[in-house]
Amino acid sequence: MAPEGTRADASPDDGAPADGSAGPVSRGSRPEAASAAELTEDSIVRFRSDRPQRGWRGALYKITGGLVNPGVGAAERARQDQLRRIRRPLPGSHQIAVSSLKGGVGKTTVSACLGLVLAENRGDRVIALDANPDAGTLADRLTAETAVTVRNLLDNIAATHSLTDVARYTSLAGRLQVLASEQDPAMSEAFNRQEYEQVCEVLTRFYNIVITDSGTGLVHSAMEGTLARADSLVIVGAPTVDGASRASKTLDWLVAHGHEAQVADAVVVLSCDRMSKEVDLARVRGHFDARCRAVVEIPHDPHLATGGRIELPRLRQATHDAFLGLAALLADGFVPRAAAVQPAPEQVPG
Repeated sequence: MAPEGTRADASPDDGAPADGSAGPVSRGSRPEAASAAELTEDSIVRFRSDRPQRGWRGALYKITGGLVNPGVGAAERARQDQLRRIRRPLPGSHQIAVSSLKGGVGKTTVSACLGLVLAENRGDRVIALDANPDAGTLADRLTAETAVTVRNLLDNIAATHSLTDVARYTSLAGRLQVLASEQDPAMSEAFNRQEYEQVCEVLTRFYNIVITDSGTGLVHSAMEGTLARADSLVIVGAPTVDGASRASKTLDWLVAHGHEAQVADAVVVLSCDRMSKEVDLARVRGHFDARCRAVVEIPHDPHLATGGRIELPRLRQATHDAFLGLAALLADGFVPRAAAVQPAPEQVPG
């Protein structure tokens, strides 16, 4: 194994003696074309990705102060690949809808964790919008700040011209911006398709990724707008009889209403908070694999099971890795579309 920092394509012809010693370099032997262009990051930096961070490899590397570098293992390399996918450049703005036919399967939890993972690992702006017309709990799970809501933004939308204006109505969870739903059910019923699209018109001007935590059910007006504007669709279910049935019926409804293409490109998330050995998980997964682009299983996690405020560092490693996988799958869709030749979100000077 070559020592850390040694280029794999180095050869005796590169100017070093065949015995590996540095050797004297005379003025006359220097390449005439030598310039600052040779001192690139690729040529002189020992990349962090070559340094193991986890498992026995990471422990050995740290104990020896980097003198012994066994390289990264397959699992860590796969994680690095996921992070590269998550961080890929995004042309314009991308809207992700997280939906389910009924509540109680972890839809809001998936929306929150997906938003946190994307915001933590990207350098652009990500916002999670609670579009539930029935006093949604997204903000409760992320920031516990619900005094200002999407209704306040709508009331002042004509005067919202900048990122600073939008920020008056959002709260912050790490690097993720959160726009809460109206908490008064009597008022939130008025959140219809037209108003949802007005909000999205503003958000996509300033945010690269907009994650919509859709309301339960599929027939309310705001859901029509959510599906019409979604670039990516996440359907949440569970590996139980009722949880799997609800997710499959969601797909049936979408197909029956002209959303076949979105179903084929959708990602199904199976939230494994409730599981039974009597349920054939492989068969449940196989059902959705045949209908959608991908299936992701989120393992049971004690931190998420409390129903309280979500903090990424408190997730089990397997749970965090599952959400990284989900984010990477969705980031695979961050490619230009013929209909998505849209301007990038406006940048803030300075």
